[in-house]
Amino acid sequence: MVMHYKVAGHLACGTHGEKLSSTHELGKVKCRNCRKTEAFTEARRTARNAARRASRKAKVERPAPDWRSAWEARLSGLPGRQRLPRGFGDQAFV
Repeated sequence: MVMHYKVAGHLACGTHGEKLSSTHELGKVKCRNCRKTEAFTEARRTARNAARRASRKAKVERPAPDWRSAWEARLSGLPGRQRLPRGFGDQAFV
């Protein structure tokens, strides 16, 4: 069964009929004429760009791992007098 793309209350391909199935979801549209329309391509482009922006934003908002404090905790947990590397504070030994 062919699924049409519905925009502002009418079908994008211009087909008329009461029993035609239509949807607003881009992935479900099967009508070739609807898929070639400017309204469908613009909606697809907008959805794709929004998904890209969301993925970029998710990458940026992720906090960087705190490797420095983890490394200090690891070295301080070792037995004996283990030296911290240069730049890890004023203390000479842990």
